[in-house]
Amino acid sequence: MTKVLISDKLAPAAADIFRDSGILVDVKPGLSPEELGEIISDYEGLAIRSATKVTLELLDKAPRLKVVGRAGIGVDNVDIAAATAAGVIVMNTPFGNAVTTAEHAISMLLALARQIPQAHMSTTASKWEKSKFMGTEISGKRLGIIGCGNIGAIVADRAQGLKMKVMGYDPFLTDDRAKKLGIVKVELDELLEKSDFISLHTPLTDATRNIISADALNRTKKGVRIVNCARGGLVDENALLAALVSGHVAGAALDVFENEPAKDNPLFSAENFIATPHLGASTVEAQEKVALQVAEQMVDYLMTGAITNAINMASVTAEEAPLLKPYMTLGGLLGRFLGQLDTVGLTAVKLEFEGKAAGLNDQPILASALAGVLGPKMDSVNMVNAAALAHSHDIAVATVRHDRRCDYESLLRLTLSYKGGERMVCGTLVGGDKARLVEVQGISVESAFTENMLYLRNYDKPGFIGALGSMMGELGVNIATFHLGRKEAGGEAVALIEIDGSVTHDTLQAIRAMPQVVRADYLQF
Repeated sequence: MTKVLISDKLAPAAADIFRDSGILVDVKPGLSPEELGEIISDYEGLAIRSATKVTLELLDKAPRLKVVGRAGIGVDNVDIAAATAAGVIVMNTPFGNAVTTAEHAISMLLALARQIPQAHMSTTASKWEKSKFMGTEISGKRLGIIGCGNIGAIVADRAQGLKMKVMGYDPFLTDDRAKKLGIVKVELDELLEKSDFISLHTPLTDATRNIISADALNRTKKGVRIVNCARGGLVDENALLAALVSGHVAGAALDVFENEPAKDNPLFSAENFIATPHLGASTVEAQEKVALQVAEQMVDYLMTGAITNAINMASVTAEEAPLLKPYMTLGGLLGRFLGQLDTVGLTAVKLEFEGKAAGLNDQPILASALAGVLGPKMDSVNMVNAAALAHSHDIAVATVRHDRRCDYESLLRLTLSYKGGERMVCGTLVGGDKARLVEVQGISVESAFTENMLYLRNYDKPGFIGALGSMMGELGVNIATFHLGRKEAGGEAVALIEIDGSVTHDTLQAIRAMPQVVRADYLQF
C-alpha cells in the first residue's frame, strides 16, 4: 500500500486527506536528518514545510519516493536538480498564502501611517508622548504597487476599500487588466515620483534585485513610506537606512530581509522603521490552506497520476517524453530569449509549429515556452502553472500548426504581441537535439543559446563591427563567437555575441550609447 510521511508540522486535516484516500500516512515532525534518512526508504510521498531538507543524500536513501509536496511557495530546502535526476516530482502551493500576505502588507501600511509600534513601546514605557506620534491619513493618498500579480491585486483591492488611490507597475500589466483591478497603470519612474506609499509584491530576479535602490529612492517624493512583504533583496537596505535617517523616507516596514534570520540589521537603529520576522504567511487559515492543498495534490498524483503545481515536471506521458524533450528545451530557450527583453504590455503569446514539429503534442512545448517567457519576471513559474499565470494576466495564448514546406526539418516560431508591435524568434534542432536560434525579428541569424550573450539590433554601417569590438576590448569583455544577420545593406541588422563572463550595467550602457545601436540586451541561458 502507498505510504506518505509528513515530516514537518502541518494542519492535522492534511493527514486525514491521505487516510480518506486509502493512503497510509505517518506524521513524524522534528526528525533529525539522520533519523529521516533511516526511514525514508519506506515512503512514496514526503510532505514538508521549510524545516525538512530534501538533499541529494536523502534522495539516495529513498528509492521508492515519487513525490515531495511543499506546503508553501518556497522550495529552497529541496534540491530540485537532485530530485529531478531521481525521478521525484516536487510540488508546491504557490497561491495558498496570497490573502494572508496581502493582509499583512496592509497591516504594515497602517502601522506606518500611525506609528503604532513606536507609540506602543512609548506608552508601555510609562510615557505619554501624544504629540510625538502625529500620524497621517491613508484615505486619499496614492499607493504605488510594484508587482500586480495575485498578491498585488489583493492589496490593490483592500487599499481601494480604504479609499486610497492605487497605481500599479508590472511588466505584464495590460491596460485591460489594470482596468479590471481599478488601478492606474504607470511606469516605474512615475510610480516612484507620485506615490505617498509604495508596496512591493514582485519576485526577486536579476531584473528586480534592488529595484528600490539609492537612485530609485532619490526619485521618490519626500515623505514617502515603503512596505516590503515580498522578498528580501528588492530593497537596497543601506540606501533605505540613509533615506530614513535623512527623513526623505518618512517610514519603512519590512517583513523580509536580504539575510535571514535578520537578528542584527542596521535598519533596526532607525526610529521610523518597523520590522516583522517574515510573517507574511503566518496565519492559522493560510497554514491550513497550504497543508490541505499539498495533501490533495499529492493524493491526485499518487492515485491517478495527475500533476498540479509541479516545479520540475510537465504533463508528458512516458511514451512522449524522449521525443518531446528536445523540443520542450527549444521552446523554453526561445521563450527565455524574449522573456529577458522588455515585457511591458504583453497581450498575447503565439507558438507556431512547422515541419516535423507540426505533428507533435504541442501543449508541453507551449508550456515550456510560456515558462521561459514569464520566468524572468515572475516568481514560481513552471511548465505546469505558466498557462494559468498567463491567463490571470490577460495574456492570450495560442498554438498554430502549419502544413507546409519548411526550410528546416522542424521549426518553432514564437511571437509575443504588445500594443503597437510584436517580437518574434524562430528556432530549430540540429542533429536531432541541439537547439539553435535561426531568426530574430524577421532577420536570419544562426546561433546556439550560450550561457552569456549580447543581443544587439543596429544599423548596418561600415566600421560598426570594428568599433564594437574595440569598445568591448577596452571594457574588458572577451568575445567568444559573433553571429550577424541583416535585412538589406545599410538597413537594420542583428548581432548575437557570445561572451566570456557577465556584463555590468555600465558596460551595457556604453554599448547602447553607440550611434548605430538601436538596442542592446544582456541575455543568460
